[in-house]
Amino acid sequence: MLKNKSYIGISFIILVFGIYAIPKIIDRIQHNEIVKGDRLDKVSNSSSEGEKLTKIGPAPKFELVNQDNIKINNETYKGKVYVLEFFFTTCPTICPKMNQSMLQIENTFFGNPNFGIVSISIDPEHDTPEVLKAHRELLGIKSSNWNLLTGDRTYILDLSNKGFNLYAGENNKAKGGFEHSGLFALIDKNGNIRCRKDNYGNPILYYDGLDKKGVRDIQQDIAILLKE
Repeated sequence: MLKNKSYIGISFIILVFGIYAIPKIIDRIQHNEIVKGDRLDKVSNSSSEGEKLTKIGPAPKFELVNQDNIKINNETYKGKVYVLEFFFTTCPTICPKMNQSMLQIENTFFGNPNFGIVSISIDPEHDTPEVLKAHRELLGIKSSNWNLLTGDRTYILDLSNKGFNLYAGENNKAKGGFEHSGLFALIDKNGNIRCRKDNYGNPILYYDGLDKKGVRDIQQDIAILLKE
C-alpha cells in the first residue's frame, strides 16, 4: 500500500514538472533558443567578439626618423598591420618589460612582410638615430619592419598625449626622468586603430604591454587583422 502511494506521489511530481516545463521548452524551440544556455552564451559571445575587432578611428599621422636616419611615416606602414609604442632607451622601469613583450610579438610574426612594429622615443635628445641603432642591436631586433623613431620632443609628446591619448611626459622625480604608458596601439592595414572588447562589451582601446594576457590578446588580434 505504501509503495503504491509512493508511486502516485512521484507520478504527481513528474506531472506538475511537465505542465510547468514543457510549454517553456516548446517556446524555446519555436524561437531557436533551445541551445542558448548561460554557459553556451558565454562561449559564443567570446568567439564572435574575438573575430570582430572594433574600429576606433584613423591613427594619428606622424613623420619621424629611424635608427638609420631614414624618414618613416604612416605611409611606410600602409598595407601592414603594426603595433606602436612610446618608450625611451634609458628607461629603468617599465621599458625593459615592454621590450620583452615586443620581442615576443616580433618572434611570433617574424618573416611576415605584412606586419611591423613602431617604437617612438619620448627622450629624443638622448635617443639619436645612432643611440637607437645601438639599442636595436642590444635587444637583438631582427625584423626590418621594426623601426625605432626619434625627432622633435614637443612633436613626439603631442603625438603621444594628444594624438594617441597615451600618456608620456618629463618628470624629474620619476626614475629615468620620464614617465609614460605601457600600452600598445594596434593598427590595421588601412591605418585604423583597432581593438577587442572587454567582458562588458566596451572597447579596450589599447593593449597592456606589461601583462601576459595583454600580450597574448594582441597577438591573437594581430593574426585576425592579417587575414583581413
